[in-house]
Amino acid sequence: MATKKNQLWCGLGAGAQEALATRDYASGSFADRLSGAGVDAGSLAAADHTKAEVRDAWIPGVEIFARNIYHQRHRGVFGEFVRRDEGTLKRIGFWPGQWANARMFAQTAKGFHIHPPSIPEGEEPEAWIRRLFIDEPENYALRRYAEEQWDVMFFVQGVAEMILRDVRAGMPARTMRFFVDGDNRPGANNVGIVVPPGVAHAIRGEGSEDVIMVYGTSTSFQPEFEGRIASEVETAQLPESWARFLK
Repeated sequence: MATKKNQLWCGLGAGAQEALATRDYASGSFADRLSGAGVDAGSLAAADHTKAEVRDAWIPGVEIFARNIYHQRHRGVFGEFVRRDEGTLKRIGFWPGQWANARMFAQTAKGFHIHPPSIPEGEEPEAWIRRLFIDEPENYALRRYAEEQWDVMFFVQGVAEMILRDVRAGMPARTMRFFVDGDNRPGANNVGIVVPPGVAHAIRGEGSEDVIMVYGTSTSFQPEFEGRIASEVETAQLPESWARFLK
């Protein structure tokens, strides 16, 4: 007896019917969407952290907060990054020691980048990290901002796909994948992102527009803090004939 699928696609040849697959448009759970296809950054900024499905999928220490972007007709946009004495950075006691910017050409990617957590002398890494982010997550005075690199990131142009992966000792291996709009696209997806050390982060430009980002770091640039995991995408390969000639 013919199946419903075969009836729908009966106008195709047998070989095509055998090879045919259709996309699954089921929305799935919050955790599945966040770690899989990804979600809009605006939905994360508005997420209710009292809900178990959010807590269980979220990487501890990551902050995603809405920004104010003002569309000025016939002129452009004005966007706020963060206010020192208000909002998320005030709450967690983090103010950057250095600000920088970066441009990513269209169709390029960065990362995964990662910065090392600072573990106090005499502390076991798993126990210390658990204390910071599981046992006493709101005791922000414990955080060693001056000894380890925390990032806060903002996007002012383009659309960026961001992927975070928690690889800290003793923490669940969680993934957060989301899409952030630059200020030239005012809307709910204009957000700031705080990334703790030990959380690997990658960024990929979506579409044909360059991505411009501005970011603050808790410490000044230190090469030894700049770790890389699976970052081959950043290397521009020479044409095979060039590489052969240079050998």
